[in-house]
Amino acid sequence: MNRIDGRLLPVLPLCAQALVWPGAALVRGHVPPPSALLVWALVAGTVTGALTLRRTRPVTALVLTAAACALGAGPLPTGATAVLGTAGVALALFTVATGRDTFTAVLCVVALALWQLLYGLSLHGISDRDGLDLVLTALLYAGACGAGLLVRRSRRARRTSERLLSRAESERHRLPAVERRRMERELHDVSAHHLTAVVVTAGAALGLRDRRPELAEEALRFAVDTGHEVTRALGAVRAPAPSGEDLPSPRERLLDLVAGFRRLDQRVDCEIDPLPDGAVADAAYGIVREALTNVARYAPGAATRVLCRYGDDRTDVVVTSGAPPSGAVAHGAGLGGGRGQGFLRSRAREAGGTLTTGPTADGGWEVRAALPGRSAAPVDRSGPRGYRAAQVTAAACLVLQPLLPTLVIRAETTPAGSHVSAGVLFALLAAAQAVTLLWLRGAPRTAHAVLCALALLWPVAMAAGHYTGPVVLPPALSMLATCAALAVDAAGRTAGDRPRGRAPLLPAAAVAVHAAAVTAAVLGRGTTVPVWAVVAGATAGASLAAGAALWCGALRGRRERAARGVRDERLAAWTEEAVRDAWAERRRIAGGLETTVLARTADMVAEAEAGRLGATAERAREALAAMRALLDTVREGGAESALRPQPTLQALDLLARQCRATGRDVEIRLTGRVPQRLPAAVDLAAYHAAETLLATGDDRPAVLELDTADGTLTITAGGVPSAAHPAVRERLAARVAALDGTLTTGPADTVRLRLPLDAGGEEERQR
Repeated sequence: MNRIDGRLLPVLPLCAQALVWPGAALVRGHVPPPSALLVWALVAGTVTGALTLRRTRPVTALVLTAAACALGAGPLPTGATAVLGTAGVALALFTVATGRDTFTAVLCVVALALWQLLYGLSLHGISDRDGLDLVLTALLYAGACGAGLLVRRSRRARRTSERLLSRAESERHRLPAVERRRMERELHDVSAHHLTAVVVTAGAALGLRDRRPELAEEALRFAVDTGHEVTRALGAVRAPAPSGEDLPSPRERLLDLVAGFRRLDQRVDCEIDPLPDGAVADAAYGIVREALTNVARYAPGAATRVLCRYGDDRTDVVVTSGAPPSGAVAHGAGLGGGRGQGFLRSRAREAGGTLTTGPTADGGWEVRAALPGRSAAPVDRSGPRGYRAAQVTAAACLVLQPLLPTLVIRAETTPAGSHVSAGVLFALLAAAQAVTLLWLRGAPRTAHAVLCALALLWPVAMAAGHYTGPVVLPPALSMLATCAALAVDAAGRTAGDRPRGRAPLLPAAAVAVHAAAVTAAVLGRGTTVPVWAVVAGATAGASLAAGAALWCGALRGRRERAARGVRDERLAAWTEEAVRDAWAERRRIAGGLETTVLARTADMVAEAEAGRLGATAERAREALAAMRALLDTVREGGAESALRPQPTLQALDLLARQCRATGRDVEIRLTGRVPQRLPAAVDLAAYHAAETLLATGDDRPAVLELDTADGTLTITAGGVPSAAHPAVRERLAARVAALDGTLTTGPADTVRLRLPLDAGGEEERQR
């Protein structure tokens, strides 16, 4: 349905133009000459055809529409192309703003406005009416471009949310499996290196007891030391460090993979950027592994290059192999099952990317994958300098085109005068306001002050240019820029992007300034209406305009805040579910460790300290058997429990891993003064506070530091602007207030929570 409506949209300006001319002329009984109807049909057909192609060639459609209307304006009567030249060009500009980058859209608006200005100057100069018409037309173009940019921004925000939620959902199912594999790997290392060594050493000492009795003492001492080391290692398995420094990074895994293929006499060069742990890193690893395997299978000895570039908007993974050397025999050519390419594409698709494969010009093969990057938001790619220069050059040629007749046609000498047209002054003031709006986000206070100062200059321009048109129209036009600024400010404050302090001052100042401008313009022209009535009417009109702008901005801000709230709520829920599932998996495996392996290891240490070598070997075998049984349970996976344990601060590594996997760089620091065991209430409240601070859709780096001093646990979070949102602050304040703690916010998006440790202990004693 939307596609049909989009295709029929170019017909609407054509129908409206047909009603204005020649429809109105035919109703009045004036039949236009056939030549005029033919020219109009050619112009209308060209404009309609160009607008039909606006989605695929928006800039071309804009140029064709403007050129056709300009060429038809000469031979046709006034108003014959008015609707096509305004609504058609505005539609083309709107499409340019929604489908192209901001630089191209702004360049088109500026070039089009300057082209019409020079076109009018080359024909008959600029009078008051022509200048005002030019300002109105420029405002129409700017409005269409601004609306298109807002639509593009909304679409981009929606795509960003969809990509972020899609990544979070995939990571939600991945985190428990990753935690299970991590514990399985580390438990296997403990069983393979520590407990097996005790069994072998004790068995050898028992066998050589008669010939080498000193080995028994060494075996007992080794069993004691190894038992303590096993206990420490298993403790690290149950509660790893949140920083995750002990785990191999994705880049190290890729480098190890390349090194393994080099040991197989494969010539592999690589350029690999650091990657965050997550689905993207897993997909990149699987794609590189499959591509290198195919090279070793079908083109052994071929020079291969692995490139992995991690950027803001995308991650490029490229594996390029050359032609195999002459005489090389592909012994593994018949070993493939023919499903490798499908697996590669499925890996890229599951990570949210795409993959292409194909031969190269030199007879080799290339695998190229485009995966999500650092940010979930699509980044506008700025074109190369040569392309931008070509755009500016083409725009300049089009703008200067109306001046070409002055170079070949000798103009008549006219007496020069000192009078400046009001239209020129209006155009300059409108341009100054447009430039000021560009600085609204970077320096909002300065931009509002400049807009108010420019509003006071419109009555001055009316007097200096001897303006004789409608007296209220120029001040009303100046009010449009101020209303746009007020709407943007209200949207930012309502959405929570800007502080709410001093919010009423801007609308009040704007109303006062524009009421004064209207009053000065009316009184300067002269009127019989009392002054108080003029002031009251001007104030009422300015108040209504400012109120409408604030209402529209607040409405947009509420929509953005609601959409962001829904996204953050879903993201937080999925993060909480992922961490809880992984935490439940960890607690399940840790429970098996405590009841079997650690108990057998403690018995082994006790027997070794008592000097009973045979019993020590037996307890070591029992611990090894318990470890292997636990590994079998880990591989099979446990049954889902209806009651999952609440995560504590020992689950911070899982929270950080989930945040990093969804594209946010999170660093968690625990000082040495934080005790291993905290009161349950403090432990739970501290974790949930950290989860509330980090589990949002923000992609800026965050740092979370925990410290204990004077019986108080202090949580300091930096880079968390979401904490300024009222809903987040309410949740944090509720958790802190339950333990008689404090919540303070500092500069640079910093939040500090203080939780007294005795509050949790006193609550537990009361229970």
